[in-house]
Formats: sequence, C-alpha cells, structure tokens
Amino acid sequence: AGHAKDDIPATLVREKMGHPKMSFGYGRALGIRPELLELMEERISAVVPEAEKDETAVLIIGRGSSDPDANSDLSKIVRLFYEGRPYPVVESAYVSMTPPDVEEGLDRCFKLGAKRIVVFSYFLFTGVLEERIRGQGEAFAAANHGVEVRYAGYFGPDERVADLVVERYTEAVEGDIRMNCDVCVHRVALPGFEEKVGAPATPHHHPDEPGHHSHGHHH
Repeated sequence: AGHAKDDIPATLVREKMGHPKMSFGYGRALGIRPELLELMEERISAVVPEAEKDETAVLIIGRGSSDPDANSDLSKIVRLFYEGRPYPVVESAYVSMTPPDVEEGLDRCFKLGAKRIVVFSYFLFTGVLEERIRGQGEAFAAANHGVEVRYAGYFGPDERVADLVVERYTEAVEGDIRMNCDVCVHRVALPGFEEKVGAPATPHHHPDEPGHHSHGHHH
C-alpha cells in the first residue's frame, strides 16, 4: 500500500515536474477480485484432494504493510475465500511489517486443531519472500510433529491475471481512475497512525530488498 499510495504517486509528481510536456497515467491496483479468488482456489485444490478439504486449514500469506487499510484487505480476502468452501479454518498472516507473522499464523491453525495446513502466498510471482515462507513452514512442521504443511504456491502466470492487468491499463488510458481511500491513513485518524493524516506522500524502500537502504519500518 505504501508503494501504491505514496511512492508511485510521489514519483509521478516528481517526473511530471521534470517533464512538463509528457503525459503520465496511473491505474488502479489489481485489488480484490473474484478471478483472483478463483485462481487461488485452483492453486490450493491442486495440493489438497477434495476428500481432504474438510480436514485442512488454509493459511493465506500477505506481504504486510505499515498501512492498516492495506492489511485489512487480506482479512477480507480470507473471509471471501472461507465463504462457501469446505475448509474449516482459513487464517491470514504476513511476511513482515505487521503481525501475525508466518509462524504465528501456522501456530494459530495448529492450535485450532489442524493436522494439515496448506499455505498460499498472495503474490503474483515467486522470489525471496516466497522462499522465506517455505523455509518458515518447513521449520514449523519439523518442530511440531503431527502437523503437515503443504504449499500451494502463488498466483503465477495465468490468463485471468493478464486480462485483469489489461483491464486496469484500459481504465488508466480511457477512464477516470480514483483510488479507494475511504479508510486510508492519509485521510482517517486511525489509532497509532494519527500523524499520517494530511502528511505528504514520500517514496521509500523496503529494507529486505537487495540494494535498498533502511528506513522507518520495523520488522
């Protein structure tokens, strides 16, 4: 969310000032879409046979953000995925920047009685964070005998994802794009983030990304 609400808009403003004769556009994020929920279900079903679903917990892992509004999106995704599906437990966790972390998410599923947990990374593609999630899952399974941890991966290449990207591009080129900021920290005084109301958007970097310097986030 920090990239979508702060970094990219601030960068575009800077570039517009430096190139006044050039036109810039900014499309919406992919957001919470039924196509992505459908694809997530397919990825999870690929590692959980139908007969095992009612005995399997699902842990959906998000990137994590310093923006409560963005973090709440994962909770909505979890609820939407839970509705109408046979999985008795669907929980959320984050790789960094906000709790619960991956280990805490796995432990919560385990304490709720799960003997089998399938992990899905809510990412478009693989990378260092996906590898970190797998490593944490393996360590948890090794330390807690009696629980099995499976991996459903991430979205990956899919025509539905490509179509959604094209849809967002078309909106940016032809439509009136407005970001959903109804509960954005820059507009609403959320507990612990009051100082962000009305604050200017400034770019930043993640400390866990190669080649980037540290900033105010704590992990």
